[in-house]
Amino acid sequence: MAAHVQTLSSGKNPFEKLGVFLIRYGLVLVLGWIGAMKFTAYEAEGIKTLVETSPFMSWLYKVLSLQATSNVIGIAELTAAVLIAIRPLSSKLSAIGSVLAVFTFLTTLTFLFSLPGWEKSLGGFPALSGSGGFLLKDTVLLGAAFFTLGDSLANERQAR
Repeated sequence: MAAHVQTLSSGKNPFEKLGVFLIRYGLVLVLGWIGAMKFTAYEAEGIKTLVETSPFMSWLYKVLSLQATSNVIGIAELTAAVLIAIRPLSSKLSAIGSVLAVFTFLTTLTFLFSLPGWEKSLGGFPALSGSGGFLLKDTVLLGAAFFTLGDSLANERQAR
């Protein structure tokens, strides 16, 4: 797999180069945008149901306020975005940012199973309208985070 990632990064095909660029910096844009929004009261309130029903994150509201919890999540997302973006300067730091992104999207994907709204008429699946539907994008973003991780690690190995 690492050889395949390395080939994509250094490939001659302009479509591959554009794809690699868009995967990396599209992920940076999404993480940065969503992370920055976490500092608003609107977004803090918007994630409340997701966080309070999560077995992994609900404890945050016991130690932090609604806004402070949202801010911590925002800091993690912005940190991941910045670190992923600096891949041309430091593959190692970019890999760390990608690991943060992987954990971010693995965590948000668990919301599909902990949020209220499981629909019996859909065979027990979460309804994709409302809170559940937007979480499916995190599968693609998780893939992008794994890609940027592999790409950064391959570049770091090549640099040695």
